[in-house]
Amino acid sequence: MSGKHEPRSALGQIVDALEETFIAVILGAMTVITFVNVVLRYVFNSSLIWGLELTSALFAWLVLFGMSYAVKTTAHLGVDAVINVLPQRGRRILALLAAALCLAYAFLLLKGAWDYFAPFAGFEQTGGRWFPEGFIKTRDQAWYETEQIPMPDWLRFIEPIFNQGEHYEKLPRFIPYMILPIGCALLLFRLVQATRDLVTGARESLIVSHEAEDAVDDVRHMNYED
Repeated sequence: MSGKHEPRSALGQIVDALEETFIAVILGAMTVITFVNVVLRYVFNSSLIWGLELTSALFAWLVLFGMSYAVKTTAHLGVDAVINVLPQRGRRILALLAAALCLAYAFLLLKGAWDYFAPFAGFEQTGGRWFPEGFIKTRDQAWYETEQIPMPDWLRFIEPIFNQGEHYEKLPRFIPYMILPIGCALLLFRLVQATRDLVTGARESLIVSHEAEDAVDDVRHMNYED
């Protein structure tokens, strides 16, 4: 069974397009920045002082986008040695149990991500240890800036909104940090989709299975053709 499933709704199509576009743009930006920095360093004895910090931030965005994308494409690795000895009913029960645990984990991860991100954007954190119990007063830290990444002029419009009209010298931290709630929300969304597919029988597992055997079969097929 293929790991990639066609979207069943307009929302699914929009999320798919945004996710894949952002991943492609981030990979391209990381490649360009790294290449330019290497050329500057070895040819002109210079560098983009903010290049490493921006590349690190983009890599974090790539990882957090990637974890939800891997759920969609059934690309997360797992060990299925125990699962394979069970009958079909047992496999289905364990798959649904795993999905329920993943949903709970993703929900807690989303809460923690929001509570970490919120102060840097001047928003309120959620109350409660496990389940959100409303919002609580939180110290505004929207004036925190990155170390080296310059503030683009086209983003100056956010200064009255997040920094009381004060001038940002560097890019505010909440911009690279916003991937935390976005990435975790996408992960929860993808796990909800995957759980629905498990319930309806559209997929059998949350993990990729037998990828090594498939690779061997592909190579064997190529050898036979030769």
